[in-house]
Amino acid sequence: MNKYLRFDWVSLFLYLILVGIGLANIYSAVYDAENTAIATSFMQKQLISLGIGLILIFLFQFIDVKFFERYASILFLVSIMSLLGLWVFGTEVSGARSWYTIGGFSLQPSEFAKVGVALALAKHLGGFNTQISKPRDYMGAFVIMAIPALLTILQPDPGTAIILLGFFLVLHAEGLPVFFFYAILCLLGLFILTLLIGSFGTLIIISVLATLIVVLQKKRIAKKLLRPVILIGIVCAAFTLSVSYIFENVFEQRHRDRFNILLGKEVDMRGVGYNINQSQIAIGSGGGFGKGYLQGTQTKGGFVPEQQTDYIFTTVGEEWGFFGTVVVLGLFTILMLRIVKTAYKQKNTFSRVFCLGFACMLFIHVAINLGMVLGLVPTIGIPLPLMSYGGSSLLAFSIFLGIYLRMYYQRIQ
Repeated sequence: MNKYLRFDWVSLFLYLILVGIGLANIYSAVYDAENTAIATSFMQKQLISLGIGLILIFLFQFIDVKFFERYASILFLVSIMSLLGLWVFGTEVSGARSWYTIGGFSLQPSEFAKVGVALALAKHLGGFNTQISKPRDYMGAFVIMAIPALLTILQPDPGTAIILLGFFLVLHAEGLPVFFFYAILCLLGLFILTLLIGSFGTLIIISVLATLIVVLQKKRIAKKLLRPVILIGIVCAAFTLSVSYIFENVFEQRHRDRFNILLGKEVDMRGVGYNINQSQIAIGSGGGFGKGYLQGTQTKGGFVPEQQTDYIFTTVGEEWGFFGTVVVLGLFTILMLRIVKTAYKQKNTFSRVFCLGFACMLFIHVAINLGMVLGLVPTIGIPLPLMSYGGSSLLAFSIFLGIYLRMYYQRIQ
């Protein structure tokens, strides 16, 4: 097959379209008719990141996939060292020591750590060359995800930590026992329930459910269920009792406020809840086809803070309307589906797992960012991939794409 036909031009085109839409909306979000220099400055910095990203994508097409597999562990260790180095050389921004400042640019190593984790997971699971079947298979994978997640929590940057733990979806796709999936959903539900009704009420519900599970079964089955139900009940009760400590001592006040507002325990339209309220107003005001480019009143009035970064989607909603948001989400969906489809065409586990990791990162970023904008999840500083302003995020996803495109090219060799 012609080498040019083997290349995934569609995914590269989708990448460029999404980045282009992002650039247009970044410009609009910071545009001021009386002082266009600010918008121009934002555009220049983002274009520089795009230029570097395109160069990396181009260079990666000349590197054999075996190179990434061979040096995956080293690249993962480099990403870990870059996170550790923040304690000495990092710059504090918005209360988190998450950045290196180099000249007039800032780099966030946790963004590149996502690529490192994807490569390390791919190499770890590729060593078995089969789906996960034994505890040793997934225990190592848990460690690979947990180390960078813990380091980002300590910055503190809980949002990125959640993203890194999202690689769990890849493990699930690779055969991780479904028990773990249900366990995470259960713990998440207990966490939210405890915040809503308190530890005492949650413990009563756990006790009632455990009793019903045993009592409603036949006597022979009930005897077999008794021990595991008691064990699971104890674990759930212990987690429930720890929620208050975690919420009060691990989370910062701004995180607690955001959870309380999301759960309806507090109403704060001018403080912590201001961003969510204004973003909902901006998106809702766009109607079917929007107010027109550079015509958004919420955007031009500066009512949505940090609109060029975490809340860039509100610009799309206000100025491009429902039609624009559907187009953007459609482009992301097509890109993610292509990556997943390519993953299952790979001849080896390493390439398949990396492609799934790339798709996983895109999905989790988009899902959480939209959840933030619509007020469905707390604001935790997750950018919209390829579109939000931020050189580190754009470069990291460009690296993801560059490696993916090389894997696509080599899939039939």
